[in-house]
Amino acid sequence: MVNVLSNKNTTTNNPPEKGLLARIRVASTALSRAERQVADFLLQKPHDALEMSIRVLAQVCNVSEPTVARFAQSLGFDGFKSFKLAFAKSLATGIPYLHLDVNQADQVKDVLPKVFDRTIAALMEARNNANSATFEAAVNLLARARRIECYGLGYSGALAIDAQLKFFRFGIPTTVFCDAHLQAQSASLLNSDCLVVAFSRTGRTRDLIRSVQLAKDTGAKVLVLCASGGPLAELADVHISVDVEEDPDIYTPMTSRLAHLTYIDALAVAVTLLRGPAAIDMLERAKASISEKRLVSKLDEVN
Repeated sequence: MVNVLSNKNTTTNNPPEKGLLARIRVASTALSRAERQVADFLLQKPHDALEMSIRVLAQVCNVSEPTVARFAQSLGFDGFKSFKLAFAKSLATGIPYLHLDVNQADQVKDVLPKVFDRTIAALMEARNNANSATFEAAVNLLARARRIECYGLGYSGALAIDAQLKFFRFGIPTTVFCDAHLQAQSASLLNSDCLVVAFSRTGRTRDLIRSVQLAKDTGAKVLVLCASGGPLAELADVHISVDVEEDPDIYTPMTSRLAHLTYIDALAVAVTLLRGPAAIDMLERAKASISEKRLVSKLDEVN
């Protein structure tokens, strides 16, 4: 399994430095209680933590020094020293979020730029955290599959539908299931030539985990797009980490879905390139088949 909980850089054996606060927030749910105390302090007072040695940080978090070291290792670092260096670079280059939040004091005219800015920030965060080796492995899975099934529940069902609309144009039989019962039944009938692509924000939805496990039991391959650290990621043959810090404010829509949609687009483009001229010809024929269904514009008439 290609696990990207640590999201390791493919060239340096160290995790990428950007977006570390978002990764800490996502990973904190899977940490021990003592390690979570370290995570909470770093999230609340990141700049204060930069000035602290491992001994001082352990004291203020009321934990032992080995606990701080284990926390760093849980995020994929060799130790506290390499974590602290990456943490400092992350704070220096990361994208600020606080001023992007919508609040009750805002006027209507403030909403549009804030939502746009937060969306752009979320996409930049996802891009900075992207792992090229994992992405390439996902592309290879899609290109080799004889059948693709896209799974998602709730909001993630819309992501699965979008993926099916993109992937069926590969010329590979592709279906989508957004109902837990239908997912389970279909998953149990797959084989080793099939690929399940599962979408989830948290990676902790019980019904989706069960469906993916049934698919694994048949020998099917599994590509998962979800946050790091959850049980769904552990089932994946390839796991694309989508670690986007969600705004807890009720006014702001979930931005993680936009990162998922961008990954879907990128996967579709990359698979087309990998499969070569035949795939491009297939896309052209698919587009040509619906051209007559559009009204001709005046510009088209001139040309």
